[in-house]
Amino acid sequence: MKLKITFMLAAWMFWAASTRTAHAAPPTDACSLLTQAQVTAVLGVPVGAGEKIAPNTSALCGWEVSGEKSFQRKRVVLNIYTQMGSASPTQRFNYAKMPIKGITKVPVTGIGDDAIFAVTPGFGTGLLFRKGDAAFDLRVYGFPNDQAEAREKQLAQDILARL
Repeated sequence: MKLKITFMLAAWMFWAASTRTAHAAPPTDACSLLTQAQVTAVLGVPVGAGEKIAPNTSALCGWEVSGEKSFQRKRVVLNIYTQMGSASPTQRFNYAKMPIKGITKVPVTGIGDDAIFAVTPGFGTGLLFRKGDAAFDLRVYGFPNDQAEAREKQLAQDILARL
């Protein structure tokens, strides 16, 4: 009887630990998900350290070439979807996948649990992806769309390796 109780307790503890791991809280600091070296390697130009784009949130981070301010400059912007009102990060990701006139959305395989490219004429491309309860919007600027998409995929893999 004692052995049966011990076995049941051990099984429950294993289940509880694995459930907790599977549902870890999504990250909140976008700048901690990519290093300056990773972004430099993928863009092929030296960039500064990641910096918060909005002072009141750590969910939005950018990396760019120091001193360059043109709209066409090479840079990366990462947005972590956070809770917004009653919409969870996963719900926000699902809303972002919905069709919008003028924006082409293409499914992407091999990135997290779900991913799409969102291409907006005149504004470029973005890779929206989700892994578990965490969702992201990653954008590479300063390259033609096909080159930006390849770089977004590489950086997304770097982000997912940290989760």
